[in-house]
Amino acid sequence: MIDFYGVGSPNVLKVAIMLEEAELDYRVHGLSVMNGENYEPAFLALNPIAKVPVIVDHDGAAQGQPLFESGAILIYLAETYKPELFPASGQQRWEILKWLMFQVSLIGPMLGQVNHFQLLPSEENSYAARRFRDQAARALRNIDDRLKSSRFIGGERYSIADIAVHPWMGYVVRHGLREADYPHLIAWRDLLDERPAMKRAAAAVAEMAAQLKPHMPTEPEIDRFFARRSPGPKADLPGYMNRGPMFTAQPDKLATD
Repeated sequence: MIDFYGVGSPNVLKVAIMLEEAELDYRVHGLSVMNGENYEPAFLALNPIAKVPVIVDHDGAAQGQPLFESGAILIYLAETYKPELFPASGQQRWEILKWLMFQVSLIGPMLGQVNHFQLLPSEENSYAARRFRDQAARALRNIDDRLKSSRFIGGERYSIADIAVHPWMGYVVRHGLREADYPHLIAWRDLLDERPAMKRAAAAVAEMAAQLKPHMPTEPEIDRFFARRSPGPKADLPGYMNRGPMFTAQPDKLATD
């Protein structure tokens, strides 16, 4: 059994996808990061960086050692349970690894920062916000160009590179970009949306969210969430949420049914 801690974010969703692709037994634990639950001692014992996702695999190779950082979790789960998604050797392994690192080093940070500035209406048109939007658009262009000549991100076979990139691709419209500018990316995204594991993963993340009590964070809580050492610009969380859905895969059935 695997304990899986998270909230509704792309990095959490990609771990849920991997768990479902490997058909593993797991329990979801929704964590209210806005309430500061990620800073409680029990969670810091799992991840001293105070971030989700985290898994604890009680029966596998990790022997109960908590694992954090979504890229590392994908590698662990693939090598332990689903090696066809990350071969142990050969050229495809290196193709997958390159694009996985591209996701964790560029796609996640750039698109994540666009999200950050969309939460802050007074800053949304600042130089910093425009720079991150430009870099996000560049990263999406890189993915679209890749998919012109490759069926999947890591090559001709589905892999953990696809799992890592896919959850972030729901932000195209939310970030003010046009899906028509990325036809290969959108066709690939729509194809993956129909995978049964993708639908079950979306249901698992929805279950995490359902475990949390509705809560509108206070400004001090938002400062803590942003790890700001002093109060910053006022955030507009309702406005951010009203921009539309973050994920394109739709739940099919609860992963724990």
